[in-house]
Amino acid sequence: MCRSLFIIELLIVFIGSSIKGQAADTARHSPGTGTLSGRVTAKNGTALPGASVYIPDLKMGVVSDTGGYYHFNPVPSGKYLIEAHYVGFRTLTLTAIISGPVTLDFTLTEEVVEESPVVVTGLSKATQIKRSPVPIVAITHEYLATNMSTNAIDAIARIPGIRAVTTGPNVSKPFIRGLGYNRILTLYDGIRQEGQQWGDEHGVEVDQYGVERVEVIKGPASLSYGSDALAGVVNLIPTQPVPEGKEIGNLTLDYQTNNRYLGGSGMLGATKNGFEWLVRVSHKQATNYQDKIDGRVFGTAFSETDGNASFGLHRKWGYSHLDFVLFDDLQEIPDGSRDSLTGKFTRQIYDGNADTVREIVSDADLGAYRIEKLHQHVQHYRIFSGNSFILGELGRLQVNLGYQSSSRREFSHPILNTVPGLYLQLNSYTYDVKYYLPEFNGWNITAGFNGMYQTNIVTRGTEFIIPSYHQFDIGPFLLAKRTFDKLDISGGIRFDTRVFKDFELDTLADPSTGFTVATRGTSASGAGRQFPAYSKTFGGLSGSVGATYNFSEHVALKANLSRGFRAPNIAEISANGVHPGTNIYQVGNPGFKPEFSLQEDIGLVWSSRYVVVNFDLFNNFISNYIFNQRISAASGADSMIGNNEVFQFQAARAQLYGGEASIDIHPVKALHFENSLSVVYGTNKGVPGKPIGDSAKYLPFIPPTHGISELRYEFHIKPAHIIHAFVKAQLEYFAAQDRALLAFNTETPTAAYSLFNAGIGGSVTNRKGERIFDIYINGNNLLDVAYYDHLSRLKYFLYSPTDANPAHGIYNMGRNISLKLDFPLDISLKGKDGIALD
Repeated sequence: MCRSLFIIELLIVFIGSSIKGQAADTARHSPGTGTLSGRVTAKNGTALPGASVYIPDLKMGVVSDTGGYYHFNPVPSGKYLIEAHYVGFRTLTLTAIISGPVTLDFTLTEEVVEESPVVVTGLSKATQIKRSPVPIVAITHEYLATNMSTNAIDAIARIPGIRAVTTGPNVSKPFIRGLGYNRILTLYDGIRQEGQQWGDEHGVEVDQYGVERVEVIKGPASLSYGSDALAGVVNLIPTQPVPEGKEIGNLTLDYQTNNRYLGGSGMLGATKNGFEWLVRVSHKQATNYQDKIDGRVFGTAFSETDGNASFGLHRKWGYSHLDFVLFDDLQEIPDGSRDSLTGKFTRQIYDGNADTVREIVSDADLGAYRIEKLHQHVQHYRIFSGNSFILGELGRLQVNLGYQSSSRREFSHPILNTVPGLYLQLNSYTYDVKYYLPEFNGWNITAGFNGMYQTNIVTRGTEFIIPSYHQFDIGPFLLAKRTFDKLDISGGIRFDTRVFKDFELDTLADPSTGFTVATRGTSASGAGRQFPAYSKTFGGLSGSVGATYNFSEHVALKANLSRGFRAPNIAEISANGVHPGTNIYQVGNPGFKPEFSLQEDIGLVWSSRYVVVNFDLFNNFISNYIFNQRISAASGADSMIGNNEVFQFQAARAQLYGGEASIDIHPVKALHFENSLSVVYGTNKGVPGKPIGDSAKYLPFIPPTHGISELRYEFHIKPAHIIHAFVKAQLEYFAAQDRALLAFNTETPTAAYSLFNAGIGGSVTNRKGERIFDIYINGNNLLDVAYYDHLSRLKYFLYSPTDANPAHGIYNMGRNISLKLDFPLDISLKGKDGIALD
């Protein structure tokens, strides 16, 4: 804590001296504002009405009028990247220095290769990917809309270097280059998402329909976000504020055949005279999914309802946004239990030792939307405020504050089924303060600090895997970036402190129910201490330095060296109990030290008129790497407590290395042949002086080599009122994963498999050429292959706790075909002169 406070003091002195150096000029000038206007046209000079012009750093956007003209007023003085986008044309990004009236025209071309996207996650300011040495990828709204998914993380799990650990179709946890859980920080519009990420079957509580685009940092991002970002960041960016003078909305309807998934989302928003508002309501539900071996998989149904409302205000002094988000999910979790003779799924009907008597689940129940009595109820509420204050010649101040409440109830008692087994109540208060100094001598510098205060109460249930705790995080940081003609360099430094306190927890048996309940003190008859009191302060230094050299507009070479930090999470330190959703008894280790990673990245980007090639390599060494491993009994058999296998967290040195390659070929504008390959290897380096056996030399949950080839043809049939249409065929290949953690039967190898996917879609217009609706039909696993995903937890859900046949795990989803309809609403809010207000 003292080191963090000392660094904050240094930052205050540094900021203060910068402000003092600028004060004389500021005294002679009013806070800098200006205007930005211009015209968006095609290469032949034709106006492009309805083109979007956007300033990412200010979250400001307008739409061009019928003549292609746009206008921002006012715009804070400064240097900004400006994007112009029009459907069917290449997005163009230009730099503008705003100081008084500025005119900037955009000439868009129908190039077959897209412009490098602009990203904001983890950077000192908005930057094009091609100029950032940090390995980062942007997933567009078009990609999300035209591909099939069942949750927000599933939607990005085919991107090179990104996978997901799954527990059925609606529970996915992001993995980046072989690392996940509390090593990946999920953000929602730049605000950290907190919802018991340590749990195997704890998904990300975000409405997939509300996500407009995604930015992913593939590597240590502790520099900007602190502990829990050691392996990367997934920033889920929701629908952004509506352009000035516009009212927009849409209705999305979604159906999937495999589990009879029904989804829908409605959104409406507007901006007028700088005041913004947007509301969205979504719902999705599904019955049990099916595969050709297991049939319908009992315990995978879900029903989720989401809502959000956001309000914002743009003025000369900057902007302020206030968002309210609701997530409510009823989620079944399977246990894999099946009848030994018929292989049919069975339902738990008694508690305790009587659980050996089960009933076979009927076909009617397997196909029903009704949520079973044994399920999880996850409710997540979020309020957050994003504020940007223009300080004139002194720069800009960003202040983001948030509150989240995550309630997780896991109902595991079939008789008293209204009593939750696990009941976790997590409250998180997050803060993020950044000061963007005015550019001087070409340097863009950002100083700030962020963190959170968190409380977790666990005493209201009957099963206790972790104790109640308090946690406080703080981390001051400094980021810098500069461009020297063709060379871009960036880097920074940060020191994190995490203050952690567990509360002692005593338990005893409730004589009326027989369930374990929390009590105070061990003086009561039969009471025992399950968790002792514990407190610890973790701290660590992280940093990054990198460079990109643009040999030309078509070739760029990148290199980056970064050090990440992660403090152990609550489960790794203190777990001691049964986790109902995982079928295991989990044991922690209070002696763990923080993890530190050192990652080297090198990347090459080459593009021409018809081909784009990306090639990235990485090497990541982690000290004190914490992983979960099954425990063996003295007899050599798996250690068991009741019907639950015992797992305990271990720590060792680890090395992960690999890379991603992609080549996109566009021989003509309409034809796209896109190919990608992802490779990651994970090796357990052990601890000094202790040999490692062959069965323990690999790390768990390492994705196999993954490749995708997609051929897509885009077309218009204007006489039939069809525009922006496409048809695609995709082959997805997964190599065998033999490099598994075999020690104590923790993992098993996974066979290779290939999946064939396809899709068709487009927009239907009226006679005026205005879009009426979009339609997308996609099919995944069209050949109905029975396969195990190496990162699917259901692979290890066997017939019974004593079953040793690895072929008795639950297979992944079989053939699935989706139909998605999207109905847009786009209205200009007219002023007296008939021009959209801006």
